Amino acid sequence: MDKKIFVDAEEHMKKTLESLRTEFAGIRTGKATPSLLDVLRVSAYGAQVPLKQVASVNAPEARLLIIQPWDKSLIGEIEKAIQKSDLGLNPSTDGQVVRLPIPPLTEERRRELVKVVKKMAEESRVAIRNIRRDANEALKKMLKESNISEDEDKQAHDQTQKLTDKIIGLVDELLVKKEKEIMEV
Repeated sequence: MDKKIFVDAEEHMKKTLESLRTEFAGIRTGKATPSLLDVLRVSAYGAQVPLKQVASVNAPEARLLIIQPWDKSLIGEIEKAIQKSDLGLNPSTDGQVVRLPIPPLTEERRRELVKVVKKMAEESRVAIRNIRRDANEALKKMLKESNISEDEDKQAHDQTQKLTDKIIGLVDELLVKKEKEIMEV
């Protein structure tokens, strides 16, 4: 019974961590990585679809991404999607591929990006703490209904707290790694 609560809490916390990883991948550092465009959605065939469903993205150089659409008629839409995004990049095309030069980041922009990733990390920490709170409330309810003993309740609370600390530690590790990546010149 309290195992289900713990398993659910663990699953939700891990999903929160994965979500943060995905968000961090979309934050631009000085290097060209295809994952930079994972958040980009392109208007194609009457729907908004992820870029990777309509094109391949490669990084042949440290400061250049090449986007090769499988359908050449989508080049204009891909260009529009990049220009509308908040990535601050200027695509150029030759009718076959879209070239996306990645300019080096200014010191000011790096500091702004660090603030953004810190905010994302804090939002994830809050979400994880909320998951812990929900699990603890479910445990309290079970204790009140005499479905578990006080010892089992205490054990489950301790287990949930250890899990919370572990996942928040992983969030902090991700943050430190991303900050270092952003500030690297």
